[in-house]
Amino acid sequence: MSQSRHNQKDAYSLILEAIDVGVYKPGDRLVESDLAERFGVSRTPIREALQRLETQSLLERDGRSLIVASLDHNQMAELYVVRRELEGLAAKLAARHATEEEIQVLRDMVAADDALVDDPVALAKANRRFHEQIHLASHNRYLVQQLNLVHRTMALMATTSLAAHGRGEIAQSEHKKIVSAIEKRDEEAAGQALNDHISVAFMTRLKQDAGKRSNN
Repeated sequence: MSQSRHNQKDAYSLILEAIDVGVYKPGDRLVESDLAERFGVSRTPIREALQRLETQSLLERDGRSLIVASLDHNQMAELYVVRRELEGLAAKLAARHATEEEIQVLRDMVAADDALVDDPVALAKANRRFHEQIHLASHNRYLVQQLNLVHRTMALMATTSLAAHGRGEIAQSEHKKIVSAIEKRDEEAAGQALNDHISVAFMTRLKQDAGKRSNN
């Protein structure tokens, strides 16, 4: 791999992570020189990374500037429909194909994440790791690719549904139900449990957005 490609990949990952953790929020303007200084990367790989993110619709044009894209209500609803179906399929395939070691990793993750229920930011990161582990346990590379795209787009949501009061404990209970079904090799139960999990997350986010509108 050339140095240019290596730098481009690094710059892309750095910017994407910054969007994902909320350093840059929807509507924020991204400037090449500022990003290069922040990440210690030259402007050429930054420019290439920004072009890539724009192609993926994670950034959008505002005149001559690039800003972090935002999702309207319909886009968010469409995203959750796709996410629910793909995540459910991943859980079904994980119940069929996951190794005993992969299932143990899922058990360990859920147990460790109980300590994070009062820290929405940390729990959100742990939640992504948990879902990614299920994706990998599906042993279907094409499904993993599509889910990676969905989860990149999820970064455009400024807040996590796990910040809602009591959602952390409920999500953890849902995760345990998913892992139990995978462990039992019950494909239908695993798929349904993950479908239900995503549906509750979507309803929680809708309530968060409704609350914000009422406060404006």
